[in-house]
Amino acid sequence: MRLTQSEKMEIIRIVESSELGAVRTLKELGINKSTFYRWYAKYKSFGYDGLAAIQPKRKFFWNQIPQRERQQVVEIALSKPELSPRELAHHITDKQGWFISESSVYRILKARGLITSPTHIVMAASNEFKDKTTAINQLWQTDFTYLRVIGWGWYYLTTILDDYSRYIIAWELCKNMKSRDVQHIMDKALASTNLQNGHRPKLLSDNGSCYISKDLNVYLNDLDIVHTRGKPHHPQTQGKIERYHRSMKNVVKLENYYSPGELERRLDEFIEYYNKHRYHESIDNLTPADVYFGRGQKILDKRKKIKRTTLMKRRKKYMKEKVLSQSCFEM
Repeated sequence: MRLTQSEKMEIIRIVESSELGAVRTLKELGINKSTFYRWYAKYKSFGYDGLAAIQPKRKFFWNQIPQRERQQVVEIALSKPELSPRELAHHITDKQGWFISESSVYRILKARGLITSPTHIVMAASNEFKDKTTAINQLWQTDFTYLRVIGWGWYYLTTILDDYSRYIIAWELCKNMKSRDVQHIMDKALASTNLQNGHRPKLLSDNGSCYISKDLNVYLNDLDIVHTRGKPHHPQTQGKIERYHRSMKNVVKLENYYSPGELERRLDEFIEYYNKHRYHESIDNLTPADVYFGRGQKILDKRKKIKRTTLMKRRKKYMKEKVLSQSCFEM
């Protein structure tokens, strides 16, 4: 047990005034003799101040994050509470121009009590799609999900997602879930991508009635689009669009909507955020738009350069402070 400065002083006074002798008094007090005489020597040399606990020298490392940057992490986290520590780290690198690791962001926020348990537990798909894509517009995933509008009933959201980049190419809120709705969203997606040289992506869907209809089959054959359907009762095949719908609902369904137009505006806001601002861990913490529009490698190269520059600055600052401290000590 560590004793305070005043407690050590009190023991010294007791021993000095005791008629039993130092050794016997210390034994009664339960104080080790060598410990007492170490205190006493410091007291004789430095007085009461010599009894203060020795503060361990704080160790500084060359890559230690400056206090100014730590405070900046907290300020950015408070201004953007929707970002995780992983997303914050890459946001700071991309927008602020200096590097910080995901683990450092987590530790800084944890120390400030800003890390909470996740609101939603995300379950990963148990299996991956076997034939992984290697470029954009090789494979599009599509699916329907439903959302309720108070006073209007259920509406169905149909979405086209690029498998490689996770970019939402097209979406539409429908009153029904028919093959003509699938055809309409496909027309919309093809018009927005302006595919060259007759290239057509494969289409991946589940086995819903709108996807196995004869009308859709004729429509896709006319466009020379290969249609692949997932294994029945195995939604992991469409895992990427399933996860997107889950992420979207976790945000969009926090509010009530009283008209289809109100719901569409909220969906538009979320998809804008998802495509252009949300860092996706499975694509090197880039946004889907970065990958889809070919900016990904340039951003990754820039991040590496920022990391090297930041660490070099910290090392130089550390060496400069080390030299100054040595000079002061020698003087």
